[in-house]
Amino acid sequence: MSRFLGARVANTLQADPGIERVIGVDTVPPAGPLGRTEFVRVDIRTPSIAKVISSARVDTVVHLNLVTSPSGQRSATKEINVIGTMQLLGACQRSPYTRKLVVRSSAAVYGSSPKDPAVFTEDSHAAVPPSSGYAKDALEVEGYVRGLQRRRSDLTVSVLRFANFLGAGVDSPLTRYLRMPVVPTVLGFDPRLQFLHEDDGVEVLRRMTVEDHPGVFNVAGDGVLLLSQCLRRAGRQQLPLPGPAFGLVGDTGKRTGGLPGFSDELRRWLTYGRVVDTTRLVEELSWRPKYGSEAAFNEFLQAHGMSNSLPLGLFDLVTGSLPGAPGRGGGVR
Repeated sequence: MSRFLGARVANTLQADPGIERVIGVDTVPPAGPLGRTEFVRVDIRTPSIAKVISSARVDTVVHLNLVTSPSGQRSATKEINVIGTMQLLGACQRSPYTRKLVVRSSAAVYGSSPKDPAVFTEDSHAAVPPSSGYAKDALEVEGYVRGLQRRRSDLTVSVLRFANFLGAGVDSPLTRYLRMPVVPTVLGFDPRLQFLHEDDGVEVLRRMTVEDHPGVFNVAGDGVLLLSQCLRRAGRQQLPLPGPAFGLVGDTGKRTGGLPGFSDELRRWLTYGRVVDTTRLVEELSWRPKYGSEAAFNEFLQAHGMSNSLPLGLFDLVTGSLPGAPGRGGGVR
């Protein structure tokens, strides 16, 4: 509830007159107004979460507490992601009132490697499975969810593998990376990237909560952008570095506090990229995201005063032909 996604989902659900009660839990109170959402201060890593679910006779649980932007120790993040999920799923299993579970996962479960397919479907497996960080946590979370489904086959379970969120209200390692005045990139690589606008992410979560759509779904905006396109449109100067030096810049910047740190997941994603297929989601919901990857990125640029006045396709064409454009030996502002 203290993060942007949880707060927005709660605000959306509480506006639905068909939902009797909305209960939000977190260890930190949300900063904004709650409306009719009831806030309960509880740590999902403790058995107390079971008391909340059983005493309120909760029938639908929306689990959004997958930490994908860790700011503290790795051990604490893993406890929240994995131990917290185990406690929550145990509470759902024991509660006779729970009938539906919606779980936020991440497209990072597919990993990023040079052996990846061009497009990942929900049935694809990582060519190089994530071995650390929140991506590995997401894999474990999905494993525990499958275990719960075997024990409670009566539950309707929806697992959503989100692409990276982007939009005016998103603050993440990715947005901080894109706002650097000089942006380090991995020499010799220009990854394909997908984004999901925050509004579309909230709408998918709303639909999964009030409707029954069991299964695993990729969630991303239509279309793909190259990293070089993103940086050119943002007016950022590229600094191509060998892979080891790219990681060193992130580590040094994190220690000094002057630059965003680069997690293993972010490093690999900014090297090899990742594209997921969303056909299953579109067919299941009979709905498409309002914002494509390009539109989500454009709103991010406008929100931070980084936009240009030309249509983006024309801007790419013009700046891509200039002598100093990325891909031609340098960057352009």
